[in-house]
Amino acid sequence: MVPTGTLLVEAARRAGVEIAQPCGGQGRCGRCAVQVTAGTVRRRSALRLSAEDVAAGYALACQTVVEGDVRIAVPPQEKIERRLTTDRTAVEVQVPAGYDPARVQPIRRVTLTTTPPSLEDQTDDWSRIQKALRQHARLAETHISLMQLRRLGHILRRGDWQITVVLDAEAWDCPHCPVRLIELKRGLVSEDAPLWGVAIDIGTTTVSLWLVDLLTGRVHAQVAEYNAQIARGEDVISRIIYSGKGSGGEELRDLVLGTIKGLVEEVCRRVQIAPTEIMKATIAGNSTMIHLLLGIPARSIRLMPFVTAVNHIPTLTAHEVGLAIHPDATVDCLPGVASYVGADITAGVLSSGLDDTELVTLFIDVGTNGEIVLGNKDWLVTVAASAGPAFEGSGVQHGMRATKGAIEEVWVNGDTYEPTYRVIGGVKPRGLCGSGLISLLAEMFLTGVVDKGGHINTNLPTPRVRTGDHGPEYVVCWAADSAEGHDIVVTNVDIDNLIRTKAAIYAGFTVLAQSVGLSLDAVEQVLVGGSFGKYINVEKAIQIGLLPDMPWDRFQFLGNTSIKGAYLALLDRRARNRIKEIASRMTYIELSADNTFYEAFTSALFLPHTDLSRFPTVQAAMGAKNGKA
Repeated sequence: MVPTGTLLVEAARRAGVEIAQPCGGQGRCGRCAVQVTAGTVRRRSALRLSAEDVAAGYALACQTVVEGDVRIAVPPQEKIERRLTTDRTAVEVQVPAGYDPARVQPIRRVTLTTTPPSLEDQTDDWSRIQKALRQHARLAETHISLMQLRRLGHILRRGDWQITVVLDAEAWDCPHCPVRLIELKRGLVSEDAPLWGVAIDIGTTTVSLWLVDLLTGRVHAQVAEYNAQIARGEDVISRIIYSGKGSGGEELRDLVLGTIKGLVEEVCRRVQIAPTEIMKATIAGNSTMIHLLLGIPARSIRLMPFVTAVNHIPTLTAHEVGLAIHPDATVDCLPGVASYVGADITAGVLSSGLDDTELVTLFIDVGTNGEIVLGNKDWLVTVAASAGPAFEGSGVQHGMRATKGAIEEVWVNGDTYEPTYRVIGGVKPRGLCGSGLISLLAEMFLTGVVDKGGHINTNLPTPRVRTGDHGPEYVVCWAADSAEGHDIVVTNVDIDNLIRTKAAIYAGFTVLAQSVGLSLDAVEQVLVGGSFGKYINVEKAIQIGLLPDMPWDRFQFLGNTSIKGAYLALLDRRARNRIKEIASRMTYIELSADNTFYEAFTSALFLPHTDLSRFPTVQAAMGAKNGKA
C-alpha cells in the first residue's frame, strides 16, 4: 500500500522491484519507462515518450505518481556484467623499490608480555598495557576506543597476559606523538603474519579495491565492480540532485557502501581471512563520490560558486564511515582540490609521476568528468571539463558500458560503407561502448558517412544510412546479427553528444595551455589515466579531435592511476604527504568563469576541429581517403 501521489519508482521499490534512474530522477533520459496496464496515474512529464508510447500506457517512473490502484509492467532492467577478459581488470603491481614498513608504514603490530596483577600490584588492565607499551615500544601516549576497552580484560586473561596489539602512529620516531590502538589479540602473533589494508578508488562508474599486506607491500587481490549508485544517476550532477531528494543522500551512501562491502568480502574470500582483519583503508575518488560516501551534503558542489564542504577529510575510523572492515581501522580519504578536481586526480598525479618530472606534461583522466592537469615538478594547473558520460555509453541510443557484448572497435569500408567490428567476449553485439564509439565516429568521418559538423550524409548509396525515429542514422549491426534482436545504430543525436563530449575535453586542455602561455606543441608527454582511457585507440581519438595531434610515442596509457595513488599512500606516509602537497600547490581554473573556454569549446564542435591545421595527420588521412595524397 502506498499513498496517493507516490512516485511509481518509489511504489515499485516498496514492492521489492528496483527501477534504474540513470539521470537521477530528473526525467531526462527516458530509461525508467514502465507500462501502466491498469489503474490511474498522473504524468508530470512525458519527455522521451512519443504520443504512441503514452497511448500504449508507457510512463516515466520517476515523473509519474499513483492516483489509485495501479498495475505496471516493468521492462527487464539493464544487467551489468564484468568483462570476461581478466587482463582488463587486474594488473601486476610492483611494490615500491626499497619499501621498508618500519620506516614509512604508520600501522604496526607489537607483541607484549605483561605481568599479571596481584594483591601487591593492583594496577588496572589498561594502565598495565600502557606501561608495557612505554617500556617495549617507547610510546608515550596511546588512545583506545570504548569497544576495545570492553574486550581488554577478557583478551588479557585468555592470553595469559601475553597480547598482540595493532597500533596507528603517524610518526613512530616521535616519543611525544599520540598513538591509536586499533586491535587487541590474545597471545603472540607471528611477526611474519600479514597485516592487511585496502586501497579503494570510488569512481563514478566503477569501484576498485586492492587487498594489500602492509608488511610486504604486496597486492594479494584486485577486484572491481560497478558503483551501485549508477541506478540513481550515471553522472555526478544527477547523483547530487538525487541526494537532495528526501532520503536520497542516505540511499546513495548505502549503495556505495554496499558495493565496497561486496568487494571486501570477495578479496577476503580469496585469501581466506575475515573482513575484520583489515586494519587500514585509503580511499580516492572525486569530490562528489567522497561527499556521498561520508554522508556530507554535496549540494554546494553544483551551485555557484561551486565549493565543496571539505577538500581535506580528517582521519576517520571504519565504524564512523560505515566500512565493513575492522571497526577501529584507520580510514584515510585522500585530499582533493576543488568541486570537480578530487582525490582521484591528486592520487593520479602522484602515481603517474607528474609531480616529479621535468617534462611539460598533460595528464588527462578520461571519464565522466574529464579532469585535466598540465605541468611538471615545478608547477601544476588543473581544470575539470564537464564532458558527460557519452563515452561511457550514456546519452547514446545503443551505447553501453564496456561489458560482454559491447562493440569495442569498428572499421568502415570507404567504398561500400560496410562496417566490420570486434565485440568484447566474442559474442553477438548488444551495443557500443566508449572505445567503439570513438572508433566508429572516426571511421564514419574519414569515409564520408558524416561531415565535419557530424551530420550523417543521407545521400550515400547504402542501406546502412537511413532516417529513423530520431532522424538520420547509420546501422552498425543488423537485427539478425545482434544479441538483442534489433538494429544497432548511431544517430545524429548520438554523434552530437559525442562531439560535445570530445569538444569539452579538447577545450579543457587548450584553455590550460593558454593559461600558462603555452601552445599544445610545447607538451612533451601526454599521460592518460582512467580505466576507459587504457583502451582508447590513439589514432582514432586524434582523428575525432579528442586528443591533440602529436607523435604517438608521446602518449602513455596508465590505466587506473587513482587506485595506484591510493595504494602508494596506503603503504607510505611520505606518499600520503606528497598527495597533500600536490593538492595544496595545484592551481585550479574554474572554466565556468572563463570565457576562453566557451570559445575553445565552440571551435572544437567539429571533426576534428574548425582549425584543421591543428590536426595535420588527420588532414593527411582525409587527403589519402579522397585520393589526393
